[in-house]
Amino acid sequence: MSVELHAIHKLYQYRKAISSRPYGARGKNLVRCELCLLAKVYCTCESRRQLVSNNAFLLIMYDDEVLKPSNSGRLIADLIPDTHAYIWSRTYANRKMMALIEDPNYQPFIIFPGEYANEEQQVLSKVEPSSLPRGKKPLFILLDGSWREAIRMFRKSPYLHHLPMLSFTPDTVAKYGLRKGSRDFQLGTAEVAALALGAAGEPDNAASLNIWFELFIESSIFSRSRKSTHDLTPLTKLREAFLTSLDSE
Repeated sequence: MSVELHAIHKLYQYRKAISSRPYGARGKNLVRCELCLLAKVYCTCESRRQLVSNNAFLLIMYDDEVLKPSNSGRLIADLIPDTHAYIWSRTYANRKMMALIEDPNYQPFIIFPGEYANEEQQVLSKVEPSSLPRGKKPLFILLDGSWREAIRMFRKSPYLHHLPMLSFTPDTVAKYGLRKGSRDFQLGTAEVAALALGAAGEPDNAASLNIWFELFIESSIFSRSRKSTHDLTPLTKLREAFLTSLDSE
């Protein structure tokens, strides 16, 4: 099956090409799909579908984050057509990335906990499409890395400090069991993107992304466990639920 490459696939290929040695991920001996990075036997690429969305995403990724099979940021690009990704640098801001943030067709929002907002930075809990300047499309900016890395990226990136901040305080602990954060509000990148879609008036797209995320988690667990290879019912049900969610949109 031929699958069109998206922004994170291309960034992965670039980052892999400039690496001096292979990335030593857990389960490094697995035969992985080069696109979804799951074990080939549990590859989800055939089920991948793109959604119709009025929102865009920009992932600013911490160095080797794009190489990690456990990274859920790629799931956003799997479903949302207008998704962009760049590797963060402390010393300079990528020109193409800055051109995107400053593009008059977009209204950028940095998604981060409101407690880290600068003194005069606007903090929002939702984005009303009717409140946006005419002709502008929301561009949700996500800092993709560990919690410590995300804080560093935000603090060392002054070009983000004047942007309106979209902030969430989920009541439930993150379901992201692969690399769960040390604080309850630390969600997987795809979960945060789903919250953003919901806050921007696209609950159906948010639901589809959440199911796609659950399929990713379950497939990752299957990839790591020799005991899970006999009954694939959980994966089949999640694939069906994802495809059914598309029919409801």
